[in-house]
Amino acid sequence: MTVTDRIDRFVIDPFGADIPGESARLRALGPVVPVELPGGIPAWAPTGYDVLKQLILDPQVSKDPRRHWKLWPEIGEHPSWGWILGWVGVVNMLSTYGADHTRLRKLVSPSFTHRRTEAMRAQVEAVTAELLDALAAAGADGGVVDVKAGLAHPLPLRIICDLFGVPDEMREDTRRLIAAIMDTTDPSPEHAASVQQQIGTVLPALIAHRSEHPGDDLTTELIRVRDEDGDRLSDEELLYTLLLVIGAGFETTVNLIGNAVVALLRRPEQLAAVRAGKITWDAVVDETLRVHPSIAALPLRFAVTDLEVGDVTIPAGDAIITTYAAAGLDPAHYGPDADVFDASRGADDHLAFGIGVHRCIGAPLARMEALTALPALFDRFPGLRLAAAEGELRQVPSFIAFGWQEVPVRLDA
Repeated sequence: MTVTDRIDRFVIDPFGADIPGESARLRALGPVVPVELPGGIPAWAPTGYDVLKQLILDPQVSKDPRRHWKLWPEIGEHPSWGWILGWVGVVNMLSTYGADHTRLRKLVSPSFTHRRTEAMRAQVEAVTAELLDALAAAGADGGVVDVKAGLAHPLPLRIICDLFGVPDEMREDTRRLIAAIMDTTDPSPEHAASVQQQIGTVLPALIAHRSEHPGDDLTTELIRVRDEDGDRLSDEELLYTLLLVIGAGFETTVNLIGNAVVALLRRPEQLAAVRAGKITWDAVVDETLRVHPSIAALPLRFAVTDLEVGDVTIPAGDAIITTYAAAGLDPAHYGPDADVFDASRGADDHLAFGIGVHRCIGAPLARMEALTALPALFDRFPGLRLAAAEGELRQVPSFIAFGWQEVPVRLDA
């Protein structure tokens, strides 16, 4: 299927304003649906849990556009497609296949061991306590404070920047770069050029800084791999690996914490059960990731051969998005109340961290941060309540990221 084919495509909302509703509408059209991504990029969207899992695990589904996306050679002919280059125009674990992916993952995985994650627990606890003190001061007069700005965002940003040795003066540029990549509302060439300019400025500056000032951090480790074994990690792979692991290492955790806070404050009976020990915080994290996964849909994967999905054939060379939100809300897998947040259901089989060889290597760190921040927040402020009505919270402007722009609360009832 080429961009010139005449086919009815479901147009994905670039703002992600109603991801659950959009997932339901897609599901009603079939197990896999032809869609149009921002800028007019054609793709296929799996609409249920089983189909998405099948495609993720299928060795005939690639993540390498250079080898397996038949529209890759003409991407430069479509100025409105430039935004996708931040996702597929890179060379890292997110956009490689087979032996290339295995090689890169083996280089990065040792940096995310259980031992290293556990070694960071005390730091996560200390930063959480510091941020909660600041929240308490900001809300001392009974006014509204933003849990996202005060806790959910700065905690993972500080932790991932410390982990990768990002100096203080570079952290705001790093945050802006990741935010620009996640924003899918502007397919203009100007936005795409701005993102590429930031990638080509922010990360080389970090690499240069750590080359001159090596430390006990993961950027230094990756630089050492490049320098000592350059046939296994090129300059380009180093740059784009840092883009992936730093971005994925904080943006997704931001949404995990914020989404869990909103879900619990909207369901006080479940919050009470958690506080009483009847529901675990692990279960809260899993249910949040099922109902409101930090990444709603991830571009892109590619059919290596023709793929049969029910009565539909995805032609070789076509693009596929991984629709984690649709999978988590699938009533065929989770029952007729799949759209209801219920932390007691035990949804630890969610796909939000991926599955198989592409499972997120930073998942243990994300869980540890959430499992530290959430109980600490609710223990510190037992009267915490939302300061916004049901329809007042705004989704971040993205069909990829799934989270709230702000989480306004009052600290005491």
